[in-house]
This record gives sequence, structure tokens and C-alpha cells, in this order.
Amino acid sequence: MKPRELGALIAVAVFAVDQAAKAAVLSRVPGNAAESTPLTPFLDLALRWNRGISFSLFAQDSPLGLAILTGVTLAATALLGWWLSRSRTNLAAAGLGAIIGGALGNAVDRIAHGAVVDYLDLHAFGRHFFVFNLADAAINIGVALLVLDLAIGPRASDHREEPISPPRAN
Repeated sequence: MKPRELGALIAVAVFAVDQAAKAAVLSRVPGNAAESTPLTPFLDLALRWNRGISFSLFAQDSPLGLAILTGVTLAATALLGWWLSRSRTNLAAAGLGAIIGGALGNAVDRIAHGAVVDYLDLHAFGRHFFVFNLADAAINIGVALLVLDLAIGPRASDHREEPISPPRAN
């Protein structure tokens, strides 16, 4: 399988799993529920509507703000898709696929609901860190894979052909 095919497969899988998880959460939790349901000692199910980007930065309630945020997300996703089409390693392609799938999952939420559906509340020792979703996790994992590929992946110089020396005369 070519790297770009692997990345595309991961993007589709991340998108599908993210949307299925969000649909399951929305079908079981009231839209304005402020309650949390413990899943593990450090993770709760807690529905939140994120009207911004990561950690609710640049929250947008206006239709224009929402359109701009969605447009920027889709433009960035198109650029990542172009990068994926040129990817030469499976690690980079997997990272790009995870980012693309997550970004598209969150973009669909903005279009369908006017906000991103966040539902996983990470906490420890009485402190709540942030509420996120599977798309957010996939984006973070994708970035980590890209950094790892940068650190250990082949270098451009590794692909250059060595000059051919003329045969030596005996």
C-alpha cells in the first residue's frame, strides 16, 4: 500500500469512528447536560459544545465567525491533503491521515451543530484539564507522528543517487 493510500484510509477511519462516537454520545446525553458520568478514575463523559478551536480559543457565536472558522479548517485540510498526496513515508502519511480525519470530523460538527461536540473530560487529583473528543485526540496523535517522522524518517540526502565512478583500469 502506498503511503498516500494508507493516509487516506486512516483519514476515513478516524472520521467515521469520530462521527459514530459523537452520534452515540448525542443520542444518550441531553444537549445541555452539565453532568458528568465517570468512565475511568481519570476520564468522564461530559458533553460540552466547543464554539472555538482547541481549548475553546477564538469562540465564535456569529454566523460569520462560524463560517470563517469552518473555512479556515477546510482550507487547512485541503493543504494537508496535498501534503499527503506527496508523502513518501508511511509514518508521515499516517500522521496526516489522522489530522485530516479529525479536522473533517470537527468541521462537520461546526456545519451540523454550530459547534464541535466535545465529551471526554480528562482529570486527575481534583483538577480538570480539558474536554475533548476522538477527533481532537487523532489530531494530536497525527502531529506526534509527523514530529516522529521528522526525527527518525529518511532525509532527502538519503534518496540521492551516489555518483558512478568510472571503471578503473588494471
